[in-house]
Amino acid sequence: MALKRKNRIEASFSMSSMTDVIFLLLIFFMVTSTFVFPNAVKVNLPQSKQQNVAKPLARVTIDAALNYYVAVGKEKTVKVDYAELPSYLLSARDSEPDMYFALYADESVPYREIMKVLNIANDNQLRMVLATKPIKE
Repeated sequence: MALKRKNRIEASFSMSSMTDVIFLLLIFFMVTSTFVFPNAVKVNLPQSKQQNVAKPLARVTIDAALNYYVAVGKEKTVKVDYAELPSYLLSARDSEPDMYFALYADESVPYREIMKVLNIANDNQLRMVLATKPIKE
């Protein structure tokens, strides 16, 4: 007896390609979510009732260990010495004359350190605001 084979095409769905797509999307969103928060230096900001909704173009950050960090726009935050701070702020202002700066200082930073940065801004006619977090009621 001769065996007759019929050429049939069976439709099958492979889940492996679907899981590849899901994992690629997961990796994409995990990587891009790190770019959402521009301030990479973790500081515990003091609380305030007054909040400004506008985003400043440049940031100066002082962490609890009194390290200074600066960034303009979406640039990566860079650690600088206190002596380098005025020249960095002036070069940032020269690129955008209407720029204002936000000062992010950890709540444990002594007031004199905050005043040193504010005095640099005042001496060079820079506009600077203090960043705070909202009061939780």
